[in-house]
Amino acid sequence: MTDQAERARTFHSLHVKGNPIVLYNAWDPGSAKIVEKAGAKAIATGSWPVAAAFGYADGEKIPLELALDNIKRIVAAVDLPVTMDLEGGYGVEPEVVAKTVTRALQAGAIGFNFEDQIVGGTGLHDIGAQVRRVEAAAAAVKASGIPAFLNARTDIFLKAKPDAHDGVLLDQAIERAHAYQKAGVSGFFAPGLGDERLIEALCKAVALPVNIIALAHVPPRQRLAELGVARISYGPVPYRQMAEWLEAKARQAISG
Repeated sequence: MTDQAERARTFHSLHVKGNPIVLYNAWDPGSAKIVEKAGAKAIATGSWPVAAAFGYADGEKIPLELALDNIKRIVAAVDLPVTMDLEGGYGVEPEVVAKTVTRALQAGAIGFNFEDQIVGGTGLHDIGAQVRRVEAAAAAVKASGIPAFLNARTDIFLKAKPDAHDGVLLDQAIERAHAYQKAGVSGFFAPGLGDERLIEALCKAVALPVNIIALAHVPPRQRLAELGVARISYGPVPYRQMAEWLEAKARQAISG
C-alpha cells in the first residue's frame, strides 16, 4: 500500500498548470511498457482503446472483471503510476460507484477518470445527482488510505460539435467543475474542447488542474501549456493510429 500511495502522491505532483503532464494512453501491459520506455512519467488507460483491444465496444461493454484484471496486469508490468478510465463507474447509484472505485484501487490504480454522461443513455447526469456520485467516489478513495487522483470528466463539449462550443457551454462546464471540486475531485477533464479562448478561460476559472485531450482540432502541447492546461491525454488516438498501421501492413502482406 505504501508504494501505491507514493505513486499516487507522485501522480498528483505531476499536474502543474502551465507545465502539463502528457499521458499517451495505453490499453494493455504491452502498450504500457512501450509508453514507459518512451519516457512517460505515468500510464493512463482509455476506456475506448481498452474495450477495443479486447473486442468490445466502448460504454462499459467490457466486463468490469476483465477491465480490472487488465489494470492489475499493467500495474505489475510498469514502474510508473497507473490511472484508469472508469467511465461512469459501472453503475448509476453512488454505492455502486464507490464499490467500483474500491475495486480499482485494490487492483493497483492510483487515479481514475469518472465521467458525467449517462452511459448507455443520452445526455448528462443532473449536477446534483453527479455530485452525489462524485462524493461516493471521493469517500471510497479516502477510506482506502490511497490518495488517488479523481479526475472528474464532463462530456459537455463532446456532446456538441466544436463549432458550437461557446460561452454558454463554458459556463455550464465551469459550474460543474466548481460543484465537483466541492465534492472532492482532484482534477477536471473537458474532452472535446479545443478553442484556445475557451480553454484559457476554463483554466483561469477553475482552481483544479485542467485536462484536455489532444484531438486533431486541439492546439499543440506548448500552446496548451501557455493556456494553463495541467494534463494532456490522448484517449483513443494512439490505438486508432496503431490499428490503421496494422491494417495497412496486413493488407500489404496479404495482397502481396
